[in-house]
Amino acid sequence: MPRPALRPAARAAAPLAATIVAALVLTGCADKPTAGTGSTAGSTAAAGGPITVQAGDTACTLSATTAKAGTVTFQVTNTGTKVNEFYLYAAGDRIVSEVENITPGLSRELKVEITEPGTFTTSCKPGMVGDGIRGTFTVTGTAAKGSTDTKVAKAIADYKAFVASEADEFVEGTEQFVAAVKAGDVAKAKSLYAEARHPWEAIEPVAEGFGDLDPKIDGREDVVADGMTFSGYHRLEKDLWKDGLQKDSGAVADRLLADVKQIAAKSKTVEPTALSIAGGAKALLDEVATGKVTGEEERYSHTDLWDFDGNLEGSQQALAVLRPVITERDPALQKALDARFAELKTLLGKHKNGADYTSYTSLTAADIKALTVSLDALSEQVAKVPGVVEAT
Repeated sequence: MPRPALRPAARAAAPLAATIVAALVLTGCADKPTAGTGSTAGSTAAAGGPITVQAGDTACTLSATTAKAGTVTFQVTNTGTKVNEFYLYAAGDRIVSEVENITPGLSRELKVEITEPGTFTTSCKPGMVGDGIRGTFTVTGTAAKGSTDTKVAKAIADYKAFVASEADEFVEGTEQFVAAVKAGDVAKAKSLYAEARHPWEAIEPVAEGFGDLDPKIDGREDVVADGMTFSGYHRLEKDLWKDGLQKDSGAVADRLLADVKQIAAKSKTVEPTALSIAGGAKALLDEVATGKVTGEEERYSHTDLWDFDGNLEGSQQALAVLRPVITERDPALQKALDARFAELKTLLGKHKNGADYTSYTSLTAADIKALTVSLDALSEQVAKVPGVVEAT
């Protein structure tokens, strides 16, 4: 299918990916240290000031419980001993935005554009498991969405086209993969698995906002501990690489395709902003840090480097549509982004065998360290982008 003009090169063996985090409303929590549960206080965010979040092992304490519509900044600090996450939820546990992989002592900034009033939910997740420590946050008033900047408007239009194209490719790739599984062609299904998943890496942060479709499609076996059925791509990954195809593998494949079609359609309804695109670029690098560079994502097929490539290309593509804005407002940052992306892509490329990536199991400790150090350096630069593109 024709690719959007914003991508200069056609897809090679692995589809290139992009992502978006929908920041349509803000949620939050103001918790006091109360035995692992959130408790709401009555403070209000100072105009334009950040809301501080103290994310500990047993408490999630915010400096304010309400804010006016507009761009709201959370300054999240991990005060505990476990790696933490901070989530923003709308009704039905729809993820609005998130910041992941916050190691002890680290502070992370999360900017979210709020346009409508309401009451929402936030969660700090020490250990990155479970429902987390929750509380409520109230948004008052309304704010204009987006920006009148023509460069920003062009970036948003290009990005919407890209996401729509990736959604279509995700469906097409899944159809081929499912057909191979149902035909009992294990070799073909294995050969299609990594490439079929690449567009998922493009829309995953969007997909996380649509209830339980995300864990149904991409949940690892750990979802059983949360009372869910182990299904989707990773259930079939286990069948193909470990257990052999099971009696219900065909039914699991059918359910996967139905869920993929549904989430692909939903992803096209999301209205991005410059801020959410920038946040999505950082979220993809967080995905690499928490699941791909560690080898945790593809625990049976060990195709993690394909996912790494997809996340990295997705982050770069998100920033590519914003390049005119970043170059105009902070040319030094754009230069640093170009250098860091080039460095990490070169390091990752060393682990290709022709058009394919080698198994994650072939990496040495030195390889993993080199990728991690370069990833951290890139993430540091990408984290600056929301502040640059924030609508004024």
